[in-house]
Amino acid sequence: MATPPLSPADAEEEARELLYEAYNELQALAAELGGAAGAPAVVVVGHQTDGKSALVEALMGFQFNHVGGGTKTRRPVALHLRFNPRCDAPQCRLLAGPGDEDEDAGVAGRPMPLADIQAYIEAENMRLENDPCQFSDKEIIVKVDYKHCPNLTIIDTPGLILPAPGRKNRVLQSQASAVESLVRAKIQHKETIILCLEDCSDWSNATTRRVVMQVDPDLARTVLVSTKLDTKIPQFARPSDVEVFLHPPTCVLDVSLLGDSPFFTSVPSGRVGSCHEAVFRSNEEFKKAISSRESEDITSIEEKLGRSLTTEEKERIGVGNLKLFLEELLRKRYIESVPLIIPLLEKEHRNTTRKLCEISQEISDLDEARLKEKAQLFHDSFLTKLSLLLKGMVVAPPDKFGETLINERINGGTFIGSENFQLPNKMMPNAGMRLYGGAQYHRAMAEFRLVVGSIKCPPITREEIVNACGVEDIHDGTNYSRTACVIAVAKARDTFEPFLHQLGFRLLYILKRLIPISVYLLEKDGERFSGHEVLVRRVQAAFRRFVESTEQSCRERCMEDLESTTRYVTWSLHNKNRAGLRHFLDSFVAPEQLLVNTLHEQLPGLNDNRQDRAKTDSKSNHFSDTNSSGAVPETRLVDLLDSTLWNRKLVPSSERLVYALVHQIFHGIREHFLVTTELKFNCFLLMPIVDKLPALLRQDLESAFEDELDSIFDVTQLRQSLGQKKRELEIEVKRIKRLKEKFGEINNKLNSLCVRQ
Repeated sequence: MATPPLSPADAEEEARELLYEAYNELQALAAELGGAAGAPAVVVVGHQTDGKSALVEALMGFQFNHVGGGTKTRRPVALHLRFNPRCDAPQCRLLAGPGDEDEDAGVAGRPMPLADIQAYIEAENMRLENDPCQFSDKEIIVKVDYKHCPNLTIIDTPGLILPAPGRKNRVLQSQASAVESLVRAKIQHKETIILCLEDCSDWSNATTRRVVMQVDPDLARTVLVSTKLDTKIPQFARPSDVEVFLHPPTCVLDVSLLGDSPFFTSVPSGRVGSCHEAVFRSNEEFKKAISSRESEDITSIEEKLGRSLTTEEKERIGVGNLKLFLEELLRKRYIESVPLIIPLLEKEHRNTTRKLCEISQEISDLDEARLKEKAQLFHDSFLTKLSLLLKGMVVAPPDKFGETLINERINGGTFIGSENFQLPNKMMPNAGMRLYGGAQYHRAMAEFRLVVGSIKCPPITREEIVNACGVEDIHDGTNYSRTACVIAVAKARDTFEPFLHQLGFRLLYILKRLIPISVYLLEKDGERFSGHEVLVRRVQAAFRRFVESTEQSCRERCMEDLESTTRYVTWSLHNKNRAGLRHFLDSFVAPEQLLVNTLHEQLPGLNDNRQDRAKTDSKSNHFSDTNSSGAVPETRLVDLLDSTLWNRKLVPSSERLVYALVHQIFHGIREHFLVTTELKFNCFLLMPIVDKLPALLRQDLESAFEDELDSIFDVTQLRQSLGQKKRELEIEVKRIKRLKEKFGEINNKLNSLCVRQ
């Protein structure tokens, strides 16, 4: 016997149930795949004592919340409603909100009666009332399975506060600001439906709308609700006042309001329970009282108006009508999303099928020759990515792999000298940019060059000069050229050696960062085959060993240069500043001029240029001409020797001379250190990655192949893991295919219903 055709209402109900069941499967699948397919959300917003929590309970048809005068809701309560045709009564589970403390763990996740959930919410509100913060943005999540609800999330937020002005109310003002920020965060998502509650008789008072319109200026996704209608009706003295209240003028609500006009609701007071304070003995009594209140409100309004309400006006009054409107709104959103979900499921089905084929191909390729070939391909691809990163590329996202100079200094160390001086970020080019690879290497080298190049010779004390004079092995006179050399090389060694170690550590850190970026690029280009983590780790370890040993060898070469430069002073290295030194010494008075001539004779390296020697001779002749005798008096020469060679008392002229020589030697060593260090790190650290690393990695792979193939691939484990992945993907393909067919069936039914209507 043929089944009689369903009536349009029954067919629509069947399609609705099928749609909700399909969404349940879609949400479960999305959670397993790490995606999201969230149900529509309704966020209830209002001020304290506007009746938010009571309205949410009335919409649900059962009581579970903390309701009463004053501030009750101090923490958002999120109700995750799920359609379940097998649940005639609501089945609730309390879940710990994100970031909840350990005390929630004891009650989280298990089924609970409504009375226990209500007790828990009340206890949380009482706890926060005594807490310094007073409010919390962590949601109390309650999952509800029920046959009389759609897949929907309703969030009851803490009530907005209007604090009094003045300094003595600063605490309440701070709390009001915190609650307002919390509410704005909850309603900012574009898919969220906002239930905006206004407890006022004059629509010009936009108390809650003031906050909502900061996020939704046109109220295009906002349903406006006037609560406590039963208390407002007696306040109207004339029918015209009621007309204005029911039909706000466009000058007050001239916006694209969701639903076109406000809703008006009343919720009967009283709690459900068996105690003597309870007004209702069951939730069924509570729902009947809500329906009765709706009828009473309509009767009272008609008496005030002196006329009957139209059908359109009646559809705006009562919790029941508001619930029907929300359900219809959600149903339309679900239906509108069905055609969009089907292509997404088809795409996911294609991707999963492709992954399954790749896994099957990998399983068939698990032989020695194929694995060696893959290892060689991975080796070549890895080196190619390294080379591209050093040469420069923009494929890797800078926000994920790049580093600003501040982050680079934190992770890779800073260039700091003996005086703890650190170059400000603003003096470094590209300091705020997130760099990686060759660009980051170049910035670090430029910072090293700028920091070391700006270092001045450390201060020289008189005690250091006297201690450096010492005693010669053949006489006890003083040799200020030797004194200057002793001081200069000691200060140069102490100053520059730390920078050498800092540069090595920084560049080594930058080069090691190439490994995760290269692996990301391989995965992005599909060149890294799954399951071969042993090979990847082996290549990464070989690269780390290579750069560490290469950096150490390069640093030792630079240390040899620094040691040679600070062990023996070669005056030809310090001739660059000779003109400045001569200008400094020429400023001395006549006795110092004789000292200059004497020093030029002692330090022939300073006079290896004949032109400079001729200038010095002309100056000496000029000085001699000024003497009436035409020659240096013997007594003046004795005085000079007495002040420089025979006398250990440090006179200003000798001190200035040593100071000038030390600075010239120090700056010469600095310039030589900068040039040789940068050159050696480029030649003996950077270049070996290009010309020596490929051969080393290839040799490492070949030696591993000679030992045992499992040392690279772990073939047994790989075969097992690939087999497990294949089985999981086969199940996933079947689920997606079944879900795609179910949504296709839903779409066909909905289209047929539209044709009938």
